[in-house]
Amino acid sequence: MPKLAIIATIDVAPGTRDKVLPLLMAHRTRSLKDEPGTLEFNVLVSRDDAAKLLLHEVYQDEAAFEAHRNAPSIAQFRKESAEFGVKVAGTWCTPAE
Repeated sequence: MPKLAIIATIDVAPGTRDKVLPLLMAHRTRSLKDEPGTLEFNVLVSRDDAAKLLLHEVYQDEAAFEAHRNAPSIAQFRKESAEFGVKVAGTWCTPAE
């Protein structure tokens, strides 16, 4: 199976991005450490919109993403960030090689 890349946009409640960012960075660290199929996990801060973060993630395959989606780390991030109105929208992609 081909690798799976995801480009995601995370919208947060106004004024809360600086509270969500460290939670997301901790999630990134845990994912890269604990999930062998998570190959890349880049967090980007929008320069144009203070209520927006972006992600660029690469997984070994779709099964690795399913493992990520069901891993304890994402559950922890969702719980910790629930009060900040986090909304995630993503686009699934196949990396061109």
